[in-house]
Amino acid sequence: MAAEYEKQGADEIVFLDISASVEGRKTMLQVVERTAESLFVPLTVGGGIRSKEDMRAALNAGADKVSVNTMAVQHPSVISECAKDFGSQCVVCAIDAKRTGESWKVYTHGGRRPTDLDAVKWAVRAQELGAGEILLTSMDADGMKDGYDIELTAAVAEAVTIPVIASGGCGKLEHIYEVLTRTKAEAALAASIFHYSELSVEQCKSYLRERGVKVR
Repeated sequence: MAAEYEKQGADEIVFLDISASVEGRKTMLQVVERTAESLFVPLTVGGGIRSKEDMRAALNAGADKVSVNTMAVQHPSVISECAKDFGSQCVVCAIDAKRTGESWKVYTHGGRRPTDLDAVKWAVRAQELGAGEILLTSMDADGMKDGYDIELTAAVAEAVTIPVIASGGCGKLEHIYEVLTRTKAEAALAASIFHYSELSVEQCKSYLRERGVKVR
């Protein structure tokens, strides 16, 4: 599937082993290796990264960037350590956020465990620690296919200067256009619309270009 998305023009492939942290195991590096061998576009890998050594292993397996969530929340200094050793461009801080009243809280372990962290403040802190990107997933929107959480994405993207990737809720091309034009997000992640061949990456890029959005 990753190779097919690259043929369609995807700018980046994100491979998230979302049950690794819950199951207490490491990322499936064999899958990462096999995927990386067939790709030329950047590959971001996350899930089960619990130490700087795990990040090193993922990078050695062929990942260009490594996404951290649970580990980053539990041990924030690891972001700085990894940024120092591998470069900020390799460190993606994944934030799974869910609305609580007038704000959003961070969740860990594949979106299963709530924390007291404010999502916007945590994004700012992650940037200060050395993260090079924020992968922001709205748990309220994820899987609903009703569109990205514009308010959440706008709040986080306004608060940081590093790139923010919007995630969660994409159900049609209009949703990608909306999140890229109504917020400062620099990229949009989509899964099911591509996995089930409802739309192609080529269709998505053509749609955006026709409406004046600069895409690669």
